[in-house]
Amino acid sequence: MDRSTTIGGSSPLGSNTTPLSNPAGNAMVEGAAQTAHRTVDSIAEKATTQVDRVSGTAHRALNTAAEAATSAAEWASSVPEQAKQVQTKITEAACNSIRARPISSVAGALVIGYLLGRLARL
Repeated sequence: MDRSTTIGGSSPLGSNTTPLSNPAGNAMVEGAAQTAHRTVDSIAEKATTQVDRVSGTAHRALNTAAEAATSAAEWASSVPEQAKQVQTKITEAACNSIRARPISSVAGALVIGYLLGRLARL
């Protein structure tokens, strides 16, 4: 069935011409379609630009975070070695002090033990 005719057989415009055969109507529809296409293309181009900008920003942020995490991991991996070195230095200093003054060291340990015992009873 032809969509341009009514049930009675005549066209909605009152003549036997269809809307698609009207050159002025076709030009208007074509112009509106082209305007719509240009508008959609413009919006798509702007959206693509914004998405690219946001994507670049996100990539830079991730790279910065990855660099910070790598730096923190390197620092954290060096902490146990540094702690071991500090422990070794303190142990050596204590041993040297005890060897230099053994009686003073034992007397000091006894006094500290006695004071801690008194504090523990309170």
